[in-house]
Amino acid sequence: MQVLINFARSQPPQVAQQFWEKITGMIKGKAAGDLPVAMRVMVGSQEFSKRYAAKPISKTVMSAMHNLAGMSKHPIEPAHMDVKEIRINEGKTMYRIRPRAQGRAYRIRKRSSHIIVVVEHKEETES
Repeated sequence: MQVLINFARSQPPQVAQQFWEKITGMIKGKAAGDLPVAMRVMVGSQEFSKRYAAKPISKTVMSAMHNLAGMSKHPIEPAHMDVKEIRINEGKTMYRIRPRAQGRAYRIRKRSSHIIVVVEHKEETES
């Protein structure tokens, strides 16, 4: 049995790491072929309309699927790909100053994050 593994990494717009956790919890271990459809439904439904985290994650999953398909010598069905791992790492933090009363200054932290999606395909070889 041969296992093909590939990944995709993206740096979405400035969003903190904690905003991605609910979406990534629903994705881990599922078939990668079903995810983009499920993500489009999440973006369009009222329940997830305030969470735009689904769209960048969906794009990263699609990128990982295309990377894996491009690495393979023969076509791979999206239904045969699984999301092995999805990580949200903390990126750079930009610091800004907000003026406050009596000459003080408060620090504003604008956080960013990185999305890493690992997709695998188990290929059975004939012995």
